[in-house]
Amino acid sequence: MSKFVSYYRADRSIAWGRLDGDTVYDATATAPSLAEAVAAGALDSLAHHTDHPEALGDVRLAPVIPNPGKIICIGVNYRSHQDEIGKAGPAAPVVFARYADSQMGHGESALKPASSAQFDYEGEVALVISRPAHKVSKEEAYDHVAGYAVYNDFSVRDWQRAASQWLPGKTWPGTGGFGPCLVTPDEVGDVTELELTTRVNGEVRQHGKVADLINDIPSIIEYVTAFTPLSPGDVIVTGTPGGVGLFMEPPGFIVDGDVVEVEVSKLGTLRNTVRELS
Repeated sequence: MSKFVSYYRADRSIAWGRLDGDTVYDATATAPSLAEAVAAGALDSLAHHTDHPEALGDVRLAPVIPNPGKIICIGVNYRSHQDEIGKAGPAAPVVFARYADSQMGHGESALKPASSAQFDYEGEVALVISRPAHKVSKEEAYDHVAGYAVYNDFSVRDWQRAASQWLPGKTWPGTGGFGPCLVTPDEVGDVTELELTTRVNGEVRQHGKVADLINDIPSIIEYVTAFTPLSPGDVIVTGTPGGVGLFMEPPGFIVDGDVVEVEVSKLGTLRNTVRELS
């Protein structure tokens, strides 16, 4: 199949299309949004779509799925991250939510709140749900995946750590980097072989493989859909490996002007530059 992107038109409306090299082929006539195309099962038919070409360099990318109904995030899901926290693993997956309006695309700014001195990064692999999913077994889990993308779950640690729940540190505007593109499962192959690397100003901070997940993707889908139905276009963010700024010595929090890149093999590189809000 292919890779797909969502992007902004000049009037700030959002279009989407098939990505082939440095060209985007607008497919908005097929469905109003990438999420709606996923819901309609239309991606298969667009594998060779070549209408309405635009140069990738001439468009500004939006979050892969700009307005998912649900963004479900999994915490403490790599052994290396659990080890740096220094606590025993949780009995059940750590689950929290992120809001759709906190997201930004590849190339957009990561917005550091002026009130925070502990702005951090979390490179992750995200998946997009392909069809209605409720009480899905591990054996059927991959049948509900439309594709994968890179995510950076930027975190406002001082707000996160001051609360009993993580939500206050995870939903600030401009803190959910999602991009550059959705890659379909046939192009990804064995998702457990994907390797993730996070860099800050070129310095490697995180590295891991999806194979290192404590709760693997089928287990996550089974667990989440046991308590909440998921719809096409919903997003699950699967966890971050060790190396976050919070646990560096001294702490490696990110500041205005820092360039944060999350690269995942076969999925591409998500790049966001930190901009401190006044």
